[in-house]
Amino acid sequence: MPAIQLQQLTKRYGKVEVLHGIDLEMADAEFTVLVGPSGCGKSTTLRMIAGLENVSGGEIYIDGNPISHLEPKERDLAMVFQDYALYPHMNVAKNMSFALRLQKRPKKEINQKIAEVAEMLGLTDYLHRKPAELSGGQRQRVAMGRALTRDSSTFLFDEPLSNLDAKLRTQMRAELALMRQRVRKNMIYVTHDQIEAMTLADRIVVMDGGYIQQQGSPEELFKKPANRFVAGFLGTPPMNFLEADIQHDGGHTFFRGKGFSLRCDEATKRRLSGHTGSGIVLGIRPSDLTFDPLAEESIELNVAISEYIGAQSVLICDCHGAKVMVELKSDTPIALGEKLNFRVDMESMHLFDPETERAIF
Repeated sequence: MPAIQLQQLTKRYGKVEVLHGIDLEMADAEFTVLVGPSGCGKSTTLRMIAGLENVSGGEIYIDGNPISHLEPKERDLAMVFQDYALYPHMNVAKNMSFALRLQKRPKKEINQKIAEVAEMLGLTDYLHRKPAELSGGQRQRVAMGRALTRDSSTFLFDEPLSNLDAKLRTQMRAELALMRQRVRKNMIYVTHDQIEAMTLADRIVVMDGGYIQQQGSPEELFKKPANRFVAGFLGTPPMNFLEADIQHDGGHTFFRGKGFSLRCDEATKRRLSGHTGSGIVLGIRPSDLTFDPLAEESIELNVAISEYIGAQSVLICDCHGAKVMVELKSDTPIALGEKLNFRVDMESMHLFDPETERAIF
């Protein structure tokens, strides 16, 4: 039996349904990340698991037992909020031990637990400070420490890094990854940041419009996105999409669009065997376009902007009205305003039905 199971989970606010009967199973000791744009239903799902939102339909199970009727304190869950939710008049030690003191645990047990968790999170030297005397990253560590001292079966994280600056987010991501290795518990993490999802998750659940679009390992979702939404959401820079017609000429099959004509290899033709339409959407990741002025199968792009990011640069190009991004080494000799040919890696190209937006494998 999976540790946590959502069965036809639905949420309505009045007549408006924001979560449409989702099904999801999260295995024991799995780090599951719910990711998607604002308003997709990920935080609502987490708050329903926590008991902070009522369930409109369906059920939530933990180890096979329904919990939707239980109060939050009866669910054996610990939650880390976006805004830390620390008590400003209490020092770090008292904030971390608050739940244990409510449970009237022995003082020796409380002190031992605080010392153990504080050492894990690098907070030992800050136990007597109050939240106002801490940095944003330190406050977030205290919020995580308060959850860890409870020793709950499941930890819930609601966009815990969103209030931190970019450098601190990167640092805290690494610390979360280390903590996850040391604490083998169920963890459900909500974020809109796909980099957090890709780097932290055992399982990513991509949501949009109150539906689960796809779930699986980071590698699975990156390499085999189920539809155009998932393909465009995961990956930095994002995937390029180009509309094309499928045409047959001289025994060969071509993808032809504005500014390009690409001949399909045998593997790509086999992928098209079940596709009945004459149109196609090509999905090409920026890293799968290679500057090659001599390439026969290429796309001509007009370079508009070059974003230097160190060893790599990202080119923002125009392809007859369509924006195309290219990732390449910064020392590649390219000038703005040039029209250049870029070879396409046909094996890495993704294909989507223009009507359903589903991937064609």
